[in-house]
Formats: sequence, structure tokens, C-alpha cells
Amino acid sequence: MPGNKVSKQKPCHHCKSRPASAPPDTSTIHYEKFWLYRHCSSVQQRDRQAQKAGQLFSGLLAMNVVFLGSAFISSMIFNHVAITLADVWILLSILKVLCLCWIIYYLLGTSRQPHAVLYRDSHAGPIWIRGSVLLFGSFSILLNVFQIGYSAILIQCKSRVEIVFPSIEIFFILTQAFFLWHHSKDCIQVQHNFTRCGLMLIIATNLLLWLLAVTNDTIHMEIESQLREVEQRFEGKAPFSHPYLCNETASCTCPNTTICKVFQKGYILLYPFNTEYCLVCCSVLYVMWKNVGRRISDHHVPHIKPKFKLQGVVFGPLLGTIAVIIGICVFMMYQIQATGSAPSRQVFIIYYSYYIVLLPLMSVGAVIGTIIHALEKKELDTLKNPTRSLDVILLMGAALGQIGMSYFSIVAIVATDPRDLLNSLILSHSVLLIFQNITQNVFIIDGLHRQPFMSPDKEEDMKEEQNHEAYDQRRVNMLELGQEIREVSLSYIHSYSHLSWKRRALREISFFLVLCNIILWVMPTFGAHPVFENGLEKSFYGYSTWFAIVNFGLPLGVFYRMHSVGGLLEVYITA
Repeated sequence: MPGNKVSKQKPCHHCKSRPASAPPDTSTIHYEKFWLYRHCSSVQQRDRQAQKAGQLFSGLLAMNVVFLGSAFISSMIFNHVAITLADVWILLSILKVLCLCWIIYYLLGTSRQPHAVLYRDSHAGPIWIRGSVLLFGSFSILLNVFQIGYSAILIQCKSRVEIVFPSIEIFFILTQAFFLWHHSKDCIQVQHNFTRCGLMLIIATNLLLWLLAVTNDTIHMEIESQLREVEQRFEGKAPFSHPYLCNETASCTCPNTTICKVFQKGYILLYPFNTEYCLVCCSVLYVMWKNVGRRISDHHVPHIKPKFKLQGVVFGPLLGTIAVIIGICVFMMYQIQATGSAPSRQVFIIYYSYYIVLLPLMSVGAVIGTIIHALEKKELDTLKNPTRSLDVILLMGAALGQIGMSYFSIVAIVATDPRDLLNSLILSHSVLLIFQNITQNVFIIDGLHRQPFMSPDKEEDMKEEQNHEAYDQRRVNMLELGQEIREVSLSYIHSYSHLSWKRRALREISFFLVLCNIILWVMPTFGAHPVFENGLEKSFYGYSTWFAIVNFGLPLGVFYRMHSVGGLLEVYITA
């Protein structure tokens, strides 16, 4: 009967009751023509369009700010008379004050509104990257303290801006670090456009601070090298010139006091951490920007989080520790000669030989790990994950720094004298470095897209928890539920017994690569720059050209090693 067919339909709580003259055959009804469906679809579509429009507008804001700041910094480099470093500092101080106002408003206003933070992204802001923000932020604060002290000692020949700018920088770093530590996982659900614009403004400001730090680090290294040449020529001690003050007069030099020397050496030692702090903050802020307005469903939330445990690994930590100890010895030998005079040819040979031995071991480990991933035939994690997408982009982008410098070195060596012992070592180092970056990226990216592995006990616990929730909601049969759990547990025990050696191998390889990347991060971060000091590429490309190549590639290489450590730890934990 027609009446019976209509009565079997599910009640619609959002619509009015249907009239008695409704069509009897429900199979011929096109549900997509219902007003409720059209209304819901249009709401979702408008929400997506508004999200894309907000991202586009905030992205354009950041792009214009970056272009304006880049124009100021470039003008300072090429025409330091019209645009001075003080002008750049004033522009960046204005941007930092605006960022501080927005952060304070977010902390006291936006995040405290009702239903502002309904979801939190469990993948965003892992402990290692938030710890990096605090670590590099602390070093950056100490760096600015040294700069303030150095400028205060030479106040008679320095501008007041050189004390005000680092003071604002300290307050900016403190506020930003607090903001990222507590709110990096937020998926804000109110004031979408204003939040996106504020986050993009902070990202643009950090990028400009990074660009200024890179260009001034170039000046710093150039002055150091020029002073070394003067010392070799005239056998006298040339006065140190601060990296921000390459055009200062000879009278504005550090007096021969202990406190001034401490400020000098501390500034030189801590300078690289400032560039890494800016890059790390940009990566965290970008994930927050992608999470604005994001709604996370239940299947995105992990029931059991894998934890870091140093179990079942022996050879990886052992080999990695040996590599770290030898690397520290090589680094100290190099630094002792580099700080005293020009490094000898023998030190360069030892330095590059260490890399030539270590890089193939890392490459072989990454290749074996990738093969094990392929043998597992485990399902990939295809869920939307802005953090993982950013990790992949950063790994691929940061690797271009070392890969680019390596290709420039290869061309310079092949065009000059590749048969010389030192040149052949540099050539081998460049080729192996390219191969190691590529193989490690493939291993990390493949591992990041794998589902976390859990032991049978944890899998059974998770199944029991999920099934218990399902029972409360749907009242399923408990006998069938227990039978399903037993079947899943038996199958997992069988697969675990066959895959245990693969998992152990993955953990060994990941831990070994973590320690190797740590020592390869420490050496260039704390001052070992043989790519410039060996003199080969510098003489081939010219002083200014090679400085530009090194100082855009070297910070990216340092950031790549640090970011690889985080990615490898994720691979280790999921294995």
C-alpha cells in the first residue's frame, strides 16, 4: 500500500511532515533534489570556499610583507647608503610589535571564546619540535643579550637602535615560544580569517628575520676570512669587526677586556641557532595556519599513541655512538686549527675522509630500510595530515641546500684538477652527499606514511576498547565480539612472529641514522665550514658568488639535519 511505503521511511527531524499525496514509490525519488540536501550541500560548499578565500587572502598578505622586507634587505646589501641596517631593524621592529599584539589578543581573547578550540591535532607540534623551539629560542635570547652587551660597551660609536632592536627581539622570542608551546595543536573554530592573517604575519616576520640573519652571517664570515688573510700577510692581529657593522670605522673596535671578548665569542658561537629558530617557528606556524577551521573526526584521533622506548636495539646505538665520538674528535681537531690559523691540508683530508666513510654507511642503511618497508606490504596511512605533508615538503626543500652546494663543488673540481688528493676527496664527498640525502629522504618519507605498528597485546586492548564503545552504542552480540577479537589476535601474533626481525632492523637503522644526523648537524652549526675555507670553490666562482651560494645552502643543510632527526624518530617510534 502507498501509505505503508511512506510510513517505512526514516523520520526527518529537520523537515516538516510529508503530505498525504506523496509519491508511493520511494525508489524513484531523487534524494539529491531534496531542499535539505541542497541546503546542507551549499553550506558545506560555502564553508570550503570561505576557507580557500581566507587562505588566499592571508597568503597574499604574507607574500607582500615578505617582498617588502626582502626589498629593504636587498637595498641594504647593494646600496647601504640609502637604506641602512637601522632602517631594516625599524621595519622588522614594527612587524614584531604587530605580531606581539596579535599573539596577546589570541591568548587572551580568541582562544578563550566558547567553542574556540573544539579539536586539537595530535600530530601537530610534537614534543621534539616544541623542544627545539625552546632550545633554539633560549640560545637566540642569549645571543641578543650578548649583542646588547657588546653594543653597550661600544655605545660611543653605535646607534641606540642596536640596543632597542635586540630588546624587542627578546620579548618577541619569549612570547612566540610560549604561544607555540601551548597552542601549536589548536584547530581554532572562531575568527578564521583574522587568525589566518595573524599567523601568516608571524610567518612572514620570521622569514624576514631568517633572511636578515643569513645575509649578516655572510658578512660575518667574510670579515673573519679577510682578517685571517690580513694576519697571514702582515703578521699582526687585526681587530674584530661585528657582523652587523662591516662599515664601522677602525676606532669602533672591542677593547682588550675579558667581558668584551666573551660577548664576541658568545655571539659567534650562538649565531647559527638564530637562523634555525626562525625556520622551526615557521614550520610550526604553517601547520597551525592549515589547521584553522579544521574539524577532526574520530578516526583521526589515535586510541593508543606509540611511545619512545629504547628496547630491542643494540647495533644502531653502538655504531651511532662510535660515529658521534669520532666526529667530535675530527671536529675538535679542525676547530683548533681553524681558530688559530688557516686549517692545514692534513686537517681537510681527515675531515673529508670522515664524511666519505660515514655517508656510504648512512646510505646503505637508508636503502635497506626502504627495502624492508617494501617487503612489509603494510597499508599506507592516507588520512589527511598537514604536519606530515609539511614534513615531506621541508625534507625535500631543505635537502636542496646541500645538494645544490655539492653540484657547484663537483663542477668546480672537474673543471680544475680532479686528480689531486684533496680535490678527489671533495669530489667524492659531494657525490656521496647527494646520494645520501636522496636515499635518506626516501626512507623517511616512506616511513612517515606507514601505519604505526603495535604488538598483539596492544592491538587486542585497542580492539576491546573500540568494541566496548560499539557495544554501548549499538548493543552488539558479545559472543560474536569475543570471537572476532580472538581471530584478529591470532592473525596478528602470526604476522608479528614473521615481521619481528624487520621491525628490529628498522629500529636499528633509524636509531643509527638519528645519531649520525646529530653529529652532522653539530659540526657545521658550531663553526666547521670547510666548503668555504678550503679555497677551491671560492677561487673558481669568486669571493662574493661563493659566499652567496654557501650562506643560502649551509643554513638549509643544517636545518635538514635537524629536521631529519625528528622524522627518523617518528619512523623509529612507529616501528
